[in-house]
Amino acid sequence: MTEPIVDVATLEPGIVQVRMQDRANKNTFTEELIAGLTAAFAGIRERADCKVVILTGYDHYFSSGGTQAGLRDLFEGRYQFSDKDLYSLALNCPVPVVAAMGGHGIGGGFVLGMFADVIVLGRESVYTANFMKYGFTPGMGSTLILPNKLGFALAEEMMLTAATYRGEELQRRGVPFAVVPRDAVAGHALELARTLAEKPRVSLMTLKDHLVAPLRAELARHVGQELAMHAVTFHQREVRERIDTVFGQ
Repeated sequence: MTEPIVDVATLEPGIVQVRMQDRANKNTFTEELIAGLTAAFAGIRERADCKVVILTGYDHYFSSGGTQAGLRDLFEGRYQFSDKDLYSLALNCPVPVVAAMGGHGIGGGFVLGMFADVIVLGRESVYTANFMKYGFTPGMGSTLILPNKLGFALAEEMMLTAATYRGEELQRRGVPFAVVPRDAVAGHALELARTLAEKPRVSLMTLKDHLVAPLRAELARHVGQELAMHAVTFHQREVRERIDTVFGQ
């Protein structure tokens, strides 16, 4: 039997795991993955038994971000990234979300995890906000969430250079969340989730709502600014050439 691209499972009372496992596409943002994640978080909103969500990937991949076809569609103006609001799923989830990012987080896939409330990275895995690798400016709320979670200096460097960083390097650079061996990420995330699940659900929801309120209030403005930058930067011939020749490298 074929496993679902997005699997939702109750690990323990109060703890729900959402696992992205599109091995064929390395958890890029295919229509199926986007639909699966959207449905998973919509279902969680209706579950009174859920206190915390663990968002994770499979093996060596958390998420690889946009597909090549999707980037070409953005270049052609067929849609905007905001048409598929994947980036705010964790932010708008009513209960805390732990991103167990043991695998690689690339581009929008890295940003997806940064919108979680608690983050765990793998020392051996690679992480990058590589939008500028293709010549267009960052999207998906990157310009809001990356400075907020990583600090302005590191976030600015990541976005401008589109460089790739191992988790151990980010740990040396002082990222303010756990970086552990890749094979320890799942266990570490589960222990964090257990600590959260000990608390009353209403209290967790109330505190999260208060803590992320500034991000929620600012997100639409930053997305609007990112879309305006895309209108300037995305439709250059060089961008299409880079999407065609550099993707996946």
